[in-house]
Amino acid sequence: MDAEISLAERFEARRGHLRSVAYRMLGSLSEAEDAVQEAWLRLGRTDVSEVENLAGWLTTVTGRVCLDMLRSRKARREELGDERLPDPIVTRDPEQEVLVADQVGIAMMVVMEALAPAERLAFVLHDMFAVPFDEIAPVIDKTPAATRQLASRARRRVKDSAPTPDPDLGRQREAVEAFFTAARDGDLEALVTILDPDVVLRVDLGDGGPLRVVRGARNVAGQALTYRQLSAAMEYVLVNGAVGMVNMTGGSAQSLMALTVENGRIVTMEIIADPDRLASLGL
Repeated sequence: MDAEISLAERFEARRGHLRSVAYRMLGSLSEAEDAVQEAWLRLGRTDVSEVENLAGWLTTVTGRVCLDMLRSRKARREELGDERLPDPIVTRDPEQEVLVADQVGIAMMVVMEALAPAERLAFVLHDMFAVPFDEIAPVIDKTPAATRQLASRARRRVKDSAPTPDPDLGRQREAVEAFFTAARDGDLEALVTILDPDVVLRVDLGDGGPLRVVRGARNVAGQALTYRQLSAAMEYVLVNGAVGMVNMTGGSAQSLMALTVENGRIVTMEIIADPDRLASLGL
């Protein structure tokens, strides 16, 4: 009994870390919790008396669980065609910014969604959690050298496609404020100026259909003018450690917007307008 209690305590001490691994792998908060719970069940069915590094073992087991979930999800989406934006981590308290500053931005999570499951595992475990390639390789049934190549390929794709957000929240907010001021004023040219020429807007309406994607500053600015009456109901929040906005109407969240500001311009905008998902965030 004492051994079981000790094992449970050691697992609980690593739960936050394992949840972070699973979230980066899956982009879903609920699925991340499921993956961590499955790791706990597997721990209970395994004799770990000879495991020298329990933390490392738990990390790779969680990675294996997530890999299976990603492969199942990929097959399901290919069959059904369902798409969605990754779950955001939202806080209203700027003082908690330090707690979420290391979270992966939504724009980067979107890029990671396009990685093959094995690529994502190799990249997440090695680049984000410093797991050696020789420990990742058995999880994906590859050699360490092949695993290194997978991580390298994923790293290049992320670097080429994911924006690098301004680390200064003040500068982020200045850009976002300028955007919404221009939207309220109906100033198309001002909107175009604050948007990167290649800005991408992605909208998840939660209707089971594909993501709505709009590209280009003038096209996105036109969309912003369409919804300018909603801008008065927008409140600032932190989304994965970056400045975001939530539209509160009638005491409930109608939409959540994650924005990426790079070099003073907005380069990506992700909007979640799925009522069920918004309700699950407790906004």
